[in-house]
Amino acid sequence: MRVLMIGSGGVGDAAARIAAQRDFFERWVVSDYDLTRAQRTVAAVCERHPGEGRFVTAQVDASSADAVAALAREHGATHVFNAVDPKFNMPIFHGAKAAGADYLDMAMSLSQRHPERPHEETGVKLGDEQFAAAGEWEAAGRLALVGMGVEPGLSDVFARFAADHLFEQIDELATRDGANLVVHDDDGNEMFAPSFSMWTTIEECLNPPVIWEKDRGWFTTEPFSEPEVFDFPEGIGPVECVNVEHEEVLLMPRWVDARRVTFKYGLGDEFITILKVLHTLGLDRTEPISVKGVQVSPRDVVAAALPDPATIGPRMTGKTCAGLFVTGTGTDGRPRRTYLYHVVDNAWAMESYGAQCVVWQTAVNPVVALELLARGTWQGAGVLGPEAFDAVPFLELLAAPKPEGYGSPWGMEER
Repeated sequence: MRVLMIGSGGVGDAAARIAAQRDFFERWVVSDYDLTRAQRTVAAVCERHPGEGRFVTAQVDASSADAVAALAREHGATHVFNAVDPKFNMPIFHGAKAAGADYLDMAMSLSQRHPERPHEETGVKLGDEQFAAAGEWEAAGRLALVGMGVEPGLSDVFARFAADHLFEQIDELATRDGANLVVHDDDGNEMFAPSFSMWTTIEECLNPPVIWEKDRGWFTTEPFSEPEVFDFPEGIGPVECVNVEHEEVLLMPRWVDARRVTFKYGLGDEFITILKVLHTLGLDRTEPISVKGVQVSPRDVVAAALPDPATIGPRMTGKTCAGLFVTGTGTDGRPRRTYLYHVVDNAWAMESYGAQCVVWQTAVNPVVALELLARGTWQGAGVLGPEAFDAVPFLELLAAPKPEGYGSPWGMEER
């Protein structure tokens, strides 16, 4: 396997550090619009793994499908791994196909709200642009594995596992994400610093959340609707979660039979207030505006003004939890309520990989998926989500101790 990774820093940096400990690939090209960022990523890998020669760097314009295709051909890439913001999904997606490579991303193509009824009806849904090309990918015998991060990604693997091994009938697949992470400034005071891409966070939190029900299909609601307190495991405790637009709701119903699919995120009052203010001021907009003769996107300015999520690890304490709460009828015919989850402690992630926990948790899952594809354990063609594949090999490889696996156990809790 020869991997072309588009994007360095953050998740891309963590993915390279994780992959450096595995032997399933022969070449890993770290590419970025800013070549120096890619070079820093590879230098950090080589510092931890002296003599590592499989990683190389390249410059690429992720907004150009032609540039992506040319770079993939130059390096004989078998797989293009998209590790940048989803606004670049479609050119990378098309560039990979043009080069005859398989494709993998962690978030699907962007949505567009319904023009008249944005909080009742869906417009263009997450992933619609990619699924529209599914026939072309299948005809070409190529695979586009979409939504293969942690959420979406691992949560979708949990859905497949629950359907195949735990439940006879599923009432709800409820992705619930929460954490007790705290970031401190130089004086030890708590500071506002999102642990993931602010650009993406604004996109998913301020768009109308999508819900799926078997008798109704996909529909939308108001941002931050239906608050509930969810008790997260391993010491994180109760966190208020609210509806947020997310890919699981668009992916799971395509492959897993359930009556209802939801996604709720533990944002906290401060974060919700900040997002609402950004929206009120128009600072969540992506369309450029003129500032003293310079065209700038307000959302890009907000993201640039905040600390880079990849750099806050040393200032952060606590744990993050990604998981899926499944309710319904178990295989024994009795009511069942099961939370499948994956917790990562920031101190462990920093010590083991030099990456903060949210970034590391997102990055490990596409690397596991790439290894399964390289082995031939996972196979397919077309545009597919993680639910389309057998969950057991993935969960076994993720949890198995090193060097056989990735040494990151997942948990299951009955409620």
